[in-house]
Amino acid sequence: MSETKFTKDHEWVRLDGGIATVGITDHAQNALGDVVFVDLPEIGREVTAGEAIAVVESVKAASDVYAPIAGKIVEVNGALSDNPGTINSAPTTDGWFFKIEPADAGEIAALLDEAAYAAYVDTL
Repeated sequence: MSETKFTKDHEWVRLDGGIATVGITDHAQNALGDVVFVDLPEIGREVTAGEAIAVVESVKAASDVYAPIAGKIVEVNGALSDNPGTINSAPTTDGWFFKIEPADAGEIAALLDEAAYAAYVDTL
């Protein structure tokens, strides 16, 4: 499995075979509380890095999920519609949101590594 990268908006990205899987971090799901609904992007949508492309709602608040890189949405995790709590129980595995075909895989390398993300979270 490839290295996981992170954004300051609390998304994680894992590149595997030219496709990047994206979800929210454990820190983000913990801050949100119990997730009750998720609105996923449409397959085939072209996105730019930093664009709000999904929404996650919890008992506390609704938050946007941003595209960490530019590319095309090639798959969404439809299981989250029936069981959004997976985002709380397995945020970095089964709770992934969408898969994106990167316009430039080099964008992923520019994201935070685990140590840099942990240091960032410590400043919050």
